Amino acid sequence: MRDINQFSITQAVKDSFRTVPGSRFEKLLQGLIDHLHDYTREMNLTHEEWMGVLTFLYECGKISTPERQEFILLSDVLGFSALVDMINTRGGGTEGSNLGPFYLDNAPEKQLGAHLADGREGVTVLVQGKVTDILHKPLPGAIVDTWQADSSGTYPIQEQEHGQDKYDLRGKFTCDDQGRYRYTTVLPKPYTVPYDGPVGKLLRAGDRHAWRAAHLHFIVRSPGMRSITTEVFFENGEYIENDAVFGVRKSLIAKVKPVKASDTFDFELDHRPDAMFEFDFVLAPQG
Repeated sequence: MRDINQFSITQAVKDSFRTVPGSRFEKLLQGLIDHLHDYTREMNLTHEEWMGVLTFLYECGKISTPERQEFILLSDVLGFSALVDMINTRGGGTEGSNLGPFYLDNAPEKQLGAHLADGREGVTVLVQGKVTDILHKPLPGAIVDTWQADSSGTYPIQEQEHGQDKYDLRGKFTCDDQGRYRYTTVLPKPYTVPYDGPVGKLLRAGDRHAWRAAHLHFIVRSPGMRSITTEVFFENGEYIENDAVFGVRKSLIAKVKPVKASDTFDFELDHRPDAMFEFDFVLAPQG
């Protein structure tokens, strides 16, 4: 039996894995072990604290479902998601922002000009723009996948027990031959991240608010380009300066303008908007 102690155990654990020398997996795993062991020694972690961490993670797993990812929420409120987004935004593309816990990858395909907020109260906003590469060349056929909360700050997926269709306020749009997309929806309001689980307990213990600045979610894809997962926020909105999941970037803030009765559009819309904004997405090449 090896005679290991609180300092030599770190190397012993790393040596126990037969990873491929120099591989990315080896680097990630050994770095995790180093930082985890260093943190444990630095904090002089007690058995009660260690068990508290494990119980917290267990509770996160227990409350998670395919439609509510508590671990993603934990990553969000710790700034982990935002940090990964920042590190991976490069090449001149649109900045990334949080995926959030409510994404569904099989949202319905919609025609350009469709209305996503059937029968919902609130300000109807026209969302439009184009998708280009970093040289500003349009990307025809790019897919704009969007989802959002409603004018009360609630995602339909959270109200299925009340008869809401989880696919409401979601849609996938295929850009036209000029790389343009457009649709109307209801302007979302700020909301709190889910507060009824272990992540909510963490926020309360740290005396933190749970409010998110109002936003729309997007995933934008085009063949041969790096897809982006991001959010668009609104100028002068609440919580822009202290969004609970650190998702706001200056480049992701749009200005909403009122639509006048005399305004006309050179394209068809299913619903006349009360307001509108434009936001262009830029995709960088793969590689």
